Amino acid sequence: MKKSKNEIMNLIFSAFLVTAFMVCSGFFIGMINDSFSQDAVKRTLFVSLIFALFGGLLFYATRVGDGKQVFRFSAATLVIMVLPALYVVLASVVSGMPLHEQIASRSELSCIAAAVFGYGLPYTFLSGYELDCGGKKNPSSAENEKAEESEAVEETLTEDTIESEAEETLTENSEESEAEEALTEDAGE
Repeated sequence: MKKSKNEIMNLIFSAFLVTAFMVCSGFFIGMINDSFSQDAVKRTLFVSLIFALFGGLLFYATRVGDGKQVFRFSAATLVIMVLPALYVVLASVVSGMPLHEQIASRSELSCIAAAVFGYGLPYTFLSGYELDCGGKKNPSSAENEKAEESEAVEETLTEDTIESEAEETLTENSEESEAEEALTEDAGE
């Protein structure tokens, strides 16, 4: 499937958006480290906030498209992505939580977890933008395939029914004509 020029331009702009945010986040992290060098908790919270914002922008850059926005809830995304990322961010700040020392000693871990949290939270409730499928609700691709298969089966069954009815009609007509010919021959004798 070929991508349109619009889709290619969106991908290029998305790549620039991600690169620009990484540069800006590096600048902000340096500024935050200088400003809050004495308070590690505030520093970690601000850095986590910046990377959560980055995750949200990454979601926006990768999930926007044509069509209308589709709302849904994904419990798997919530359990696999959002809750563990939230735990890592909280464990890097709150000293009483298990694994606090290991997580707090690695600041890049809390940055990655914050970005995953920022991406995963909107992804849990939104799947992006999808085209409207002929006035129907936007079913998933598996449902689309099932609907197409059932339509194909219905068409096949309808065609088979029409063909069998046509054959029956032809058979009945040929039997009637044979019976009429036989009556005509009997009447002629």
